[in-house]
Amino acid sequence: MALAQRHTTKSSALQISLRVWFVFYRSLFAVMRPVVDLAIRLYLAQAFVMTSVESMAASHGATGSMMSSGAMVVSNSFAGLLLSFGLFTRLSAGALLALAVAQQGGLEASEPNLFIIALLGWYIIRGAGSLSIDRALALGIRASALPLSGPVMRGLDWLRNTVAPSYLTIARLWLAIAMAGLFPETSWFPTGSFAALPFAVAVIAAVLMALGLGLPLLFTALTIGLAAFQATSSNAPLNLYLLLFLTLMGFYRGGNLTLDRLIIEWLHKNILFDRPRDHLPDDWPHIVIVGAGFGGLACAAKLRSLPVRVTLIDRHNYHLFQPLLYQVATGGLSPADVATPIRSLFHEDRSVSVRLGTVTGVNPEAKTVSIGENALHYDYLVLATGAAHSYFGRDDWAPFAPGLKRIEDGVAARSGVLKAFERAESVIDAAERARLLTFVIIGGGPTGVELAGAIAELAHGGLSNHYRNFDPKHAKIILVQAADRVLPTFPEKLSARAQESLEQLGVAVRLCARVTEIDAEGVSIGDERISAATVLWAAGVVASPAADWIGVEKDRAGRIIVKADLSVAQHADIFAIGDTSASLAWNGQLVPGLAPAAKQGGVYVASVIRAKLEGAPPPPAFCYKHMGSLATIGRKSAVADFGFIQLSGALAWWLWGAIHVAFLVGVRNRLAVILNWIWCYLSFRLSVQLITGELDSDHRVAPHT
Repeated sequence: MALAQRHTTKSSALQISLRVWFVFYRSLFAVMRPVVDLAIRLYLAQAFVMTSVESMAASHGATGSMMSSGAMVVSNSFAGLLLSFGLFTRLSAGALLALAVAQQGGLEASEPNLFIIALLGWYIIRGAGSLSIDRALALGIRASALPLSGPVMRGLDWLRNTVAPSYLTIARLWLAIAMAGLFPETSWFPTGSFAALPFAVAVIAAVLMALGLGLPLLFTALTIGLAAFQATSSNAPLNLYLLLFLTLMGFYRGGNLTLDRLIIEWLHKNILFDRPRDHLPDDWPHIVIVGAGFGGLACAAKLRSLPVRVTLIDRHNYHLFQPLLYQVATGGLSPADVATPIRSLFHEDRSVSVRLGTVTGVNPEAKTVSIGENALHYDYLVLATGAAHSYFGRDDWAPFAPGLKRIEDGVAARSGVLKAFERAESVIDAAERARLLTFVIIGGGPTGVELAGAIAELAHGGLSNHYRNFDPKHAKIILVQAADRVLPTFPEKLSARAQESLEQLGVAVRLCARVTEIDAEGVSIGDERISAATVLWAAGVVASPAADWIGVEKDRAGRIIVKADLSVAQHADIFAIGDTSASLAWNGQLVPGLAPAAKQGGVYVASVIRAKLEGAPPPPAFCYKHMGSLATIGRKSAVADFGFIQLSGALAWWLWGAIHVAFLVGVRNRLAVILNWIWCYLSFRLSVQLITGELDSDHRVAPHT
């Protein structure tokens, strides 16, 4: 049955646009709330500390006064410090609130103090946001054996989920009364803070605020308008606490009792259909994405805002950042630093479902994807299955020269490299020790160059003083390249500089060298025999068998030959992206197998599907925009080619690091990688020195299984 006939209600362009904006709006608030929360806590904390210090300085005189001021400084500073870290947030906010209320009821009453009280009251009821120690420890405390941990955590949940929205509603009405000027004589309503507003504007804003209509826009306009007035007026001192409170109210949408909430609920129910996965309309198109690499994730991220059902399938439950896998292999990073659980990326996206499984086939006629014995129906299929190692017809080399494509590969390579050094510490025979300390990397592309440089620095610096019977600096690292230069896709000048940097690290670069044999004892290059305990493969890749699943034309590397819109010939509802596809969308050349290319392809396919859903004209043919190529050599050198500019050395190294951190998925991974890099860089020590698996007889890298 045709797709148009299957859908009882065709998605309109307005419906799709509304859904896109609502998902963007929800995502923006979800990302910014923790940041706003942290900024407010930090500002409140430093304000109390500074006020306490100023009070102590002003009371410099009598001993009793000094002692009481000192105690106040210590207590307020301690409470402020706890509040800034989000540790015992409610208790610290309560202690500071008591002081603020006492000041407001005494001789130090002021309108800024009213907003301090309102902000502290919020933290007493709701607690700190996700960027806090309290929230980080909450799950562990909830499941701990601490006395009363269960009832206490349930009570705090009740405050956060039930009382906090009511608090926002009361605060919103409090602001509305103040703007309308209904109680100008009392010190508990900040009427003066809104005196700059014209009377008509103040009344309209008060009515909208009381009704809870258009609150995000209203709070944004008030914040910007009052900030601009206070910044330009000499008669209006800057009341930053007012602006912070308005910002907080805007990001938390003023509580639940609002017209905004009723309107949004109606839109979700009748137009957007933003419901739990099992309640999504059956006539929404089902889009299946096979592969959670860069392309698959980018496509799913763009599709999740559309009125569609998305199923993301992968053999692993994590997304792997392959460009940094070589650092796992050389002990620079932990596997958890370069991998992110897929479900955590889409846990708030109700239209996205994640399936763990291996796809074994596709039936284009029945429009089904086979996962084991199960068949999953699709309306659109996106193949983003990536690539595997290619040994150019010599698959018998795989057990002796594993590559780096999976976390298991990185961990196995790390164990193999470290085992070689451990074994070298124990052997007596000089020839055997030399074999153990010989590392051969086959392939002079970015992965091979980076791997060779990392192993060289590991031997010449990272393991210094670790062994007593030999010096790791005696290790021999050999990079074998069949072409006449390393990094052949880079300009010749950068290739030469990369080779120079490798040789300065002690890497022996063998160019125009073809491997003729690999076995348990080493590598043969032509008639030359190299005895080596560790051989790593970085020479070539082959696409997944996706082309065979659907029986379409493929190139020599197994990639599906796609049309200009990345769809498959004779199957307009099937798309291939990333390493799975062979697309001439780069000035007539094949799109390279890089992360940016896969991401651009994923975003483009999502736009094609959106146009089909809207019945709109299709977007222009896919055109890959090359952002540049980078490769690092050790801890202080890299090469970067951006076309219009070419860089090498330390500047390129810093740029390489910044770009790779930016491409990592998840804030946690970015922070972990940055901290690990800083520690390893300054200490010149490995981050991870664990050897996993059994100690085999020859200490080789574990073969693929």
